[in-house]
Amino acid sequence: MKLALTVHFDATRARAAAVAFDAWDAPEAAKTFVTQIAQVEKPARGESDLRELHCMMQLLREHRLAPELIVIDGFVHLDADESPGLGLYLFHALGGSTPVMGIAKSSRIGLSAQFEVMREEEGAKPLTVTCAGLDIGAAKVRVRAMHGRKRVPTLMKLLGRLAKGGD
Repeated sequence: MKLALTVHFDATRARAAAVAFDAWDAPEAAKTFVTQIAQVEKPARGESDLRELHCMMQLLREHRLAPELIVIDGFVHLDADESPGLGLYLFHALGGSTPVMGIAKSSRIGLSAQFEVMREEEGAKPLTVTCAGLDIGAAKVRVRAMHGRKRVPTLMKLLGRLAKGGD
């Protein structure tokens, strides 16, 4: 099973959501998971903001999930020099044994066109794909294969709605 994860914050609370799927072209989730986190403290000034990481780890523990691969809404690396983003912290927190792919709707100055993926919609901005434990070429092929004719894959849209309290 593959798992897409994201976290939505609302003041001091958070809602972590996950969408399980078996095939990259799956039009719907095999199963969904949600974890409510009642109190999430902002990091002290100068500290890394790892709130999402802690929420994701709590969801994985609470639902006893051990996916073969994780897709996050965000970045694994922040630049071509592999400066750590949320996904790399998650990859290391899982012992480096579970590949992590990041799909971001925005780009970053330090990430070249080699990290961009165009999906079926013409004229749309590309998605940015980064990964750990998986080849970037393989990650891009998988993102292109995901269901949906629009820029953002269907399951990633569902994931966002779940995290915000919909569906």
